[in-house]
Amino acid sequence: MLAEDFIARKRVSWERLTALLNRAQRGLTGLSAEELQELGRLYRQSTSDLAVARRDFPNHAVSDYLNGLVGRAHGEVYRGRSTRARQVIRFFTHTFPHIFRETWGYTLAGMLMFLLPAMVCYAVAYVQPEAMLLVFPQFEPVLSNIQDGHEWWKSINEDGRAASSSFIMTNNIRVAFLAFAGGMTMGLLTLWVMVQNGILLGSVAGAAHRFDFADNLWGFVAAHGVIELSVIFIAGGAGLQLGWSILRPGLLSRRSALVLAARRAVQLLFGGVILLVIAGLIEGFISPSDELPLFVKLLVSLLSGILLYGYLFLAGRTQPDTEPSMTTKKT
Repeated sequence: MLAEDFIARKRVSWERLTALLNRAQRGLTGLSAEELQELGRLYRQSTSDLAVARRDFPNHAVSDYLNGLVGRAHGEVYRGRSTRARQVIRFFTHTFPHIFRETWGYTLAGMLMFLLPAMVCYAVAYVQPEAMLLVFPQFEPVLSNIQDGHEWWKSINEDGRAASSSFIMTNNIRVAFLAFAGGMTMGLLTLWVMVQNGILLGSVAGAAHRFDFADNLWGFVAAHGVIELSVIFIAGGAGLQLGWSILRPGLLSRRSALVLAARRAVQLLFGGVILLVIAGLIEGFISPSDELPLFVKLLVSLLSGILLYGYLFLAGRTQPDTEPSMTTKKT
């Protein structure tokens, strides 16, 4: 049986299950007795369909779609068996890193959208810093600060580090949300956000190296930069998932493909926001500190990178014994 035939036969029941789950978001009490019975029947049927899809079409998009649908249905049917705290813990120990690994290609694409413009602008700003003003007029005050040797980030401490840390978190989260939400414009806004931020970093870095200001710059950026940039890449990848599901839904309906991509993208964004809180704390308390030597900030950068990517690539590879697996493919 071809995947197309399998989808055509089962699509109606999957979409009906999705509709019931949408109505049950605030609790199963909103469903009638007949609908509860139907929900249970469709859940069991979809679980069987997932097993078939994993066996016969393991690399097809329908397997991912059913994996998300069954996982969502399981959460509603067995909601009473798991406390909210356990759900949150499970999200960070299993769900978030697992989805990151499943969608790492999109994150890589987001990273390239950022780094390629950054490298080009770095080269231009290093050779002729004033040329960047033609394409990026907002760069003028930054360039003036660099030429004057003014470490403008030290103003972070003027209103107190706690207040500044809160402002930094909010700004970083805003950028991440823009990159994510840009997916609904078929990825165009996501592309703009990634390129714009890449141009900014590349321009600043190039000019800093040109005017012997690099040690000052990286002494500030190094400590928080790994986590902050990684989350921006993840958010950009999440936005690209949304855009790609609209442009190329595959054999799924465009709505079903978008629902699948949106669920994964929102989970990535939520996990990323928590990481940005950590980056904001580092940027507010460690990065602008004059008391801490450069090697300490570089050590923070190294350790944060090891911990972050060790977590993203290694966590959640085994399922807890207390709950059935909804994300590990059967063999």
